[in-house]
Amino acid sequence: MARAPAKLVGETIATRQTPLESDLDFSTLFAQARKPTVKTEAPGASGERRSVSEQVAHRLLSMVKSGNLRPGDRLPTEQQMGIAFGISRPALREALKALSLMGILESRQGGRYSVTDLSPSRLIAPFNVMLSTNDFDVSEHFEARIVVDLELVRLCALRATPEQRERIMKHAVDGRAFFQDPVGFRLLDIEFHQSLNDGADNRMLSAMAQGLYDVGLDIRRVASEMKGNIKKSVTQHIEIAEAIANRDPVKAKQAYRRHLEHVRDTTIAAMRKVEQN
Repeated sequence: MARAPAKLVGETIATRQTPLESDLDFSTLFAQARKPTVKTEAPGASGERRSVSEQVAHRLLSMVKSGNLRPGDRLPTEQQMGIAFGISRPALREALKALSLMGILESRQGGRYSVTDLSPSRLIAPFNVMLSTNDFDVSEHFEARIVVDLELVRLCALRATPEQRERIMKHAVDGRAFFQDPVGFRLLDIEFHQSLNDGADNRMLSAMAQGLYDVGLDIRRVASEMKGNIKKSVTQHIEIAEAIANRDPVKAKQAYRRHLEHVRDTTIAAMRKVEQN
């Protein structure tokens, strides 16, 4: 559900619409975030440097969460931040790198960092990269989908608007026209699952579900071309849609679990087929 944005501390900061620029503004912000637990590192103490980097990353992340730093705000130079936090550049760079990998910060021309738009799709990007670069493990994949997708479909059954329920049902029923058309079905399947994501009204869960859906699509392409798989998937889509139309989260989860088990089993069969060929 939509949440009200966090209020910023101080009238000047709260009404700011453009990226922060002055050293005085940065000094004020970092003074609010800095705490005595952040200590200057001893030369050569790599373990302490990592600890300090984690603390600084946490400070910056807390400032983003509280609204002291907002999407689009431009951070000061590394030299200025090093002075503000009382740490060296190597330690600071570790903190900045960690936040960049998390999708919180991005490096702009000139070496200055800015807070990203913080959209769910951006924040979930590192998760998607991790999945795409690791070996595909069917068991891990579907364990994750059970956790994410079942909660998403439960929320969909509770939250979807009448228009969204109608759209979900339409996508499910329209699948009957694609029993002999794997390409067409795959396109419709994407729309069906996206309509479930929309109905759940949780952007972070939807982004995670989409990331998991995208894993192993090459194998799913093979599975969709195997006899009988599309027909069974369509039948299960309709069962899910009917449970959502009836606002029954328990039956929706049960139907979706059966669907995931079908997807898992046909994925395994498709992988064996690829190995044999």
